[in-house]
Amino acid sequence: MHRTAFLDAAAIAVDLLADRAVADRWTEPSALTGLTVGGLAGHLARQFHQVIEAVEKPASEQEPRDLMAHYAAAAWLGQDIDAPANVAIRGQSDDYAAVGHAPLIERAHAELATLRSILPGLEPDRSVLIWTGWALTLDDLLVTRMMEISVHSDDIAVSVGLPTPTFPPPVITPVLGLLTALAVARHGQTAVLRGLSRRERAPETISAL
Repeated sequence: MHRTAFLDAAAIAVDLLADRAVADRWTEPSALTGLTVGGLAGHLARQFHQVIEAVEKPASEQEPRDLMAHYAAAAWLGQDIDAPANVAIRGQSDDYAAVGHAPLIERAHAELATLRSILPGLEPDRSVLIWTGWALTLDDLLVTRMMEISVHSDDIAVSVGLPTPTFPPPVITPVLGLLTALAVARHGQTAVLRGLSRRERAPETISAL
């Protein structure tokens, strides 16, 4: 269901990463504390790599978790930037970007081509073992990566002074659905309802992450 949408999101992200503005500010601080523009680009590009690593394995025999259970167990969600999980993520991102801008873009294009050849032949309900040690369906995994791509494309764009990409409805609709569900889990239904509909009663934040 989400295979084509994910490929569209990935292509938009690769085009953004390939922009000269990203290369020119590679070593400068990004909009995210603790990451350079290069490190943030590495984090964004890793989203494609993680999907390849997951789908190149045989289908898992584990029962897939649903998305709320997946995020409830995420070590990074809602944590301080100096929490071990977030420090590890920044380290992985920096390592992935250490090759430099041009090689990173070359690898991203190659991985996008690989995904275009692999994903159409896989079933959306395939059980996929991911890096956390548990399984998601392929469709749910792709929603999590589209969320990462959408959010971090905005971070990259803000970091280098480019317009934030506009993602098509098949990408942004499930992403906003996921973020809304996570916001409700974190803040409660009333807070999210007011945040979206009643400025005079809206809480300070309904951030999902």
